[in-house]
Amino acid sequence: MADKWYQNWFNSPYYHILYQNRNNQEAQYFIDNLAQHLQLAPGARVLDIACGRGRHSIYLNKKGYDVTGIDLSYSSIAHAQQFENEHLHFYRHDMRKLLHINYFEAAFNLFTSFGYFDTDKDHIDALVSFRKSLKAEGLLILDYFNTHKILKDLVPSESKTLSGIDFNIKKEIADGKIIKSISFKHEGEEHFYQEKVAAFRFADFEKLFSASGFKISRCFGDYSLAPYHADTSDRLILICTKAHV
Repeated sequence: MADKWYQNWFNSPYYHILYQNRNNQEAQYFIDNLAQHLQLAPGARVLDIACGRGRHSIYLNKKGYDVTGIDLSYSSIAHAQQFENEHLHFYRHDMRKLLHINYFEAAFNLFTSFGYFDTDKDHIDALVSFRKSLKAEGLLILDYFNTHKILKDLVPSESKTLSGIDFNIKKEIADGKIIKSISFKHEGEEHFYQEKVAAFRFADFEKLFSASGFKISRCFGDYSLAPYHADTSDRLILICTKAHV
């Protein structure tokens, strides 16, 4: 079976070249605001789902939490593991499968690290595993792009030069997904990758959460935790609790 786009792209060294300028200060600002808002107990166990190379996990750990980071990418987890300590661990793991049960006080899924799968069932399976991993009063924090604004402001094509590589990027909407096609030439060889992320809106998340046993308790629109407005907010940040039926 052929690898999915996210297995190929996230394991590629070119992924990290294209996104090398990610703003770590912005990420830390977001975590600071979340920590102040959530008021998790010192030493709380938190799960960082699709943690990549661990930038959020490492900072959460520095803030005093016991952090477990999971990601499907071999290369990202290998990189992250060099930062492990007694209260920070990284594992290669598929988010659709359960890692621990009734274990974490909070689960974080940040920076649009969701919406990658082909079917709603896969997305619901992932959310169910998130829910089962949480303690009874545990929280899920899911940070997604604001699809409304993305579609309104979509730039069909752009070029970026990073580390001497000219990346040509095209964006389109197809099959309910926002598709980013990335092509470039390096050392005489042509390369092509895609990102295919579901164009989920607030109502879509309501349905997915309902089907997986979550309810939305709070919603924010940016990393300062300002209110969410569909037309203007940069992010869709959802704080969810386990639905007790």
